[in-house]
Amino acid sequence: MDLAPVDGRIIKECGRTLTQKGLSSGSTCVPKGSLIVSTRAPIGYVAEVPCPTAFNQGCRGLVPLRPVDIRFFRYQLSARGDFLGSRGQGSTFAELSTDSLASIHVVVPSIKTQNATADYLDTETARIDALIEKKQQMIDLLDERFEAAVFSAITRGVDGRRPVRSTVLTWIAEIPADWATPTVSMNFDLQLGKMLNADAAAGPEQHPYLRNVNVQWGRFDFEDLASMHFDMGDRRRCELRVGDLLVCEGGEVGRAAVWAGEVSDCYYQKAIHRVRPRHGSNGRYLMYCLRAAAKMSVFAVEGNLSTIVHLTGEQLRVHRFPWPSSDEQARIVRYLDDIALRHAELNATLEHQVDLLTERRHALITAAVTGELDIPTVAA
Repeated sequence: MDLAPVDGRIIKECGRTLTQKGLSSGSTCVPKGSLIVSTRAPIGYVAEVPCPTAFNQGCRGLVPLRPVDIRFFRYQLSARGDFLGSRGQGSTFAELSTDSLASIHVVVPSIKTQNATADYLDTETARIDALIEKKQQMIDLLDERFEAAVFSAITRGVDGRRPVRSTVLTWIAEIPADWATPTVSMNFDLQLGKMLNADAAAGPEQHPYLRNVNVQWGRFDFEDLASMHFDMGDRRRCELRVGDLLVCEGGEVGRAAVWAGEVSDCYYQKAIHRVRPRHGSNGRYLMYCLRAAAKMSVFAVEGNLSTIVHLTGEQLRVHRFPWPSSDEQARIVRYLDDIALRHAELNATLEHQVDLLTERRHALITAAVTGELDIPTVAA
C-alpha cells in the first residue's frame, strides 16, 4: 500500500495484491477498520482500510484496541498531517518512527461524540469533495479544449475551410494543400547543452543553467535554478538567445518553451535541446507542433518502451511537422497565444477555487475534531 495519493479517506482499491505465501513470509497486514499512516516522505497521509490490507515499510498500521469510531480518528490524524510531518527525522530521508507515532496524543471523546462528529464530517466533506471534483472536471475540460485547438491550428490553420492533401505523417492524415512537411533540421539548428558531472558541479566558474524541470510548456520555472561550472568555451557553445526554443530530451519528452531572456548569463544542460530558428522560421510555432505531437504520444510510440523514452538530437532533426508560410506561422502563433492566455486565466481561477475548498475542508475537519465546532447532534 502506498498512501501518497490518499489523505483522510477510505481506500477503495489498490493496484497491487499480496498472495497468502507472501503474507506468511513476514509482511504486515492490518484488519478491516484499521488506519494506515505514511511514515516516510511524504509523512502524514492517513487512510482507512475496508478490508485486510498489507503495506510496505513506508507505512504504519493503527489497529483499534477497543471499540471506537475509526472515522473520527481518521479525520483527527489527517488534520494533524503537518504535525506528523514535523516529527520525522533522518539525514538521508525523513521518517516518522513507530515510537514517535505511538507517543502522539489524540482526543478520545465518547463514542456518541465520535459517531456524531464522523457523521457530520462525512456529509460535509462529501459536499466539498463533490465541488472540488466539479472544479477539477472543468479544469480537465479546459485542458482538452486547448489541446484540441492546438492540434486544429497546426493541421488546418485559422482561416477556415481550405483545400487539403494527405501527408506522410503517421499522426496527421491531412494538411492544407499549400503547406509543406520539412524536417526540423531544414529550418532550425539543434544542439544539446553541457553535461553535469562532479567537476562541473564543483568548478570555479559557476553560472545558472536550465534543467528539464525548469522547462514547462510555453514558460520557464525559475524557482529552483541550479548552477554549475561553465568556462568561456562552454558559455560560447551553450549561450541562449532570445527566440531560442528549449526542448526536453527526456521526462515529458518534447516539452518546450521559447527563451525571452528572462535570466541574464544563463545556460542549459545536456538534457535539453537548444533549437535555434533559421530562414525566418518561428520557434513558437514549432513549440505548438511539439505540444500537439507530445499530447498524442507520438514521441512515446517512437521510443523504446522497455527503457526511459528520450528524444535524441538525431530523432528531433528528422522529425517532420506541418509547415505553412512564415506569415501563417505568425498568425497561428498569435491565435494560439491568445487562447493560451485565456486558458491560463480560467485555469488559475479554478485552481484557486480548488485551493480554497481544500483549505475549507481541512479547517472544517480540524474544528470538528478539536471541539471548536458545535456539531448539532452532539449539542442535542
